[in-house]
Amino acid sequence: MSIMFHQHTKWVIRSIRCGSRPTFLLEIGGFQVHGQVLITSWVVIAILLGSAALAVRNPQTIPTGGQNFFEYVLEFIRDVSKTQIGEEYGPWVPFIGTMFLFIFVSNWSGALLPWKIIQLPHGELAAPTNDINTTVALALLTSVAYSMQVLPKKD
Repeated sequence: MSIMFHQHTKWVIRSIRCGSRPTFLLEIGGFQVHGQVLITSWVVIAILLGSAALAVRNPQTIPTGGQNFFEYVLEFIRDVSKTQIGEEYGPWVPFIGTMFLFIFVSNWSGALLPWKIIQLPHGELAAPTNDINTTVALALLTSVAYSMQVLPKKD
């Protein structure tokens, strides 16, 4: 981390570097993003969307197979939300469910998927939650969602 002092003793953080591993950077809209995290995040999103699409492609009144599993996961998320938030948990279920499933599948993808066999020009692939940028993004999303939900209720 390089910090530069101004005349009036204000700190200006010019750059922060976490670790010394090589990074595969992509240029998107004038911004440089970590390619490893972007690639693995999209793989996790594809896994979640693909499995959800397969599970509910032919919904039944009495669930079987994948639909049964996803209904179990939904009930689990509803129960956790109701326990932690209280009776007004309803609006939070989609957000908490999305965060839970993304973090859960991301962590398990790091343990189960052979990311190392995919070669990149710089760096290597790993679970999205292995990078501090993903953690910060999830924390910011949670803070914004909480603020948007709580602030309108204040008079």
